[in-house]
Amino acid sequence: MAKRRINNVNTAPLRRIEPDHHWRSLRQGDRVSVTLTPGYESSGVVDAVTGDATAVWVELDGGRGRTLVHVSDGVAIVPQRTTAALPQES
Repeated sequence: MAKRRINNVNTAPLRRIEPDHHWRSLRQGDRVSVTLTPGYESSGVVDAVTGDATAVWVELDGGRGRTLVHVSDGVAIVPQRTTAALPQES
């Protein structure tokens, strides 16, 4: 009879990942900048945030769809600063 054998098992203990402080301040409707990797940045609007702020749904600009980002993905989400509205010409 063959022995059961499991190869390539990661034996590292699981640990809780905490989001950066600015992830906790995100709210639905906030404008954000999403950096997937250095040099690959996109903008969008927060669609939803989980209660523990570890996952964020972002509706990307330009009709590129909605994406789910988790804190363990290594993706940076930074709120964009809003600029004051410029006066409209008459």
